[in-house]
Amino acid sequence: MTRRIGCIGMLAALAMLLGAFWLVHSWGGPGPAKTNVSVVIPEGATLTSASRALEKSGAIRSARMFVLLSKLFGGDEPIKAGEYRLLAHETQSDILKDLQGGRTVQLKVTVPEGEPSILVYERLMKAEGLTGPVEVPAEGSLLPDTYAYSRGDTRQSVVMRMQKAMSDYLARAWANRKSAIAVSTPAETLTLAAIVEKETGKESERRMVAAVYGNRLKRGMMLQADPTIIYPITRGKPLGRRILQSEVHARNAYNTYAMIGLPAGPITNPGRASIDAVLDPAPSNALYFVADGTGGHVFADTLEQHNANVQKWYAIRRARGEM
Repeated sequence: MTRRIGCIGMLAALAMLLGAFWLVHSWGGPGPAKTNVSVVIPEGATLTSASRALEKSGAIRSARMFVLLSKLFGGDEPIKAGEYRLLAHETQSDILKDLQGGRTVQLKVTVPEGEPSILVYERLMKAEGLTGPVEVPAEGSLLPDTYAYSRGDTRQSVVMRMQKAMSDYLARAWANRKSAIAVSTPAETLTLAAIVEKETGKESERRMVAAVYGNRLKRGMMLQADPTIIYPITRGKPLGRRILQSEVHARNAYNTYAMIGLPAGPITNPGRASIDAVLDPAPSNALYFVADGTGGHVFADTLEQHNANVQKWYAIRRARGEM
């Protein structure tokens, strides 16, 4: 009788050992997915509802077992919403770590240097995976860059990150500004940097363009920047035609052909290099520049030199059949 009880006890212990081994193997062993799978966990999802989505995708065999094992081995850290890319045969243990760690698929949106806020707004409205409404951001408030986000993030949250990035960068750049520059506040820096951004796409020219406009500001001259004529008409979108003479002489808060000083605010979102150029312009007395026919510009200190350069530019255009 005693031997029988001992055998039963050994069998029970063995069964418990096998059961424990099975649980550990189920938790840490390879999962059923034969290929990588994507699973979206919505905001506010519980472990139970998330486990159903995992089972439906084929990442796990049983939602109920996943919940049980997660409570046994996975700790109390909550899961996070987002889109997850789970690897083929990923273990249940690693899947829970992904969900608790928020290791979501990172989507990206890129704001090019010099893109106006209306076009950034349109870009965000079309961006895959972003949700919710957003207003057109204030011009000049966004730092051009590439921003990663997760599916389900709001457009407003991405805009706030872009604005914080601009605010942080501008503060650092302003703290390192050179002396005797033409702008007196960070806000003026953004306004002038936006003009520099629109006037040249060549990295090597930005500090010279900034010097020209800085010299003009210091002398009380009109800036006469063509992009400031266009901005009140299109809010930064391409004009698609030549500027009319009536628009050159139009009086508004932006047209620097009809006013002295800076326009009312930025005409686009300037990049880091243009901000840096305004705060550290080239040492130059230049007051004028005109296209040189190669995608760049030629600079001049005097009106006489500038007029000669303009005639050379006209000759290039006539040779091209543009005049």
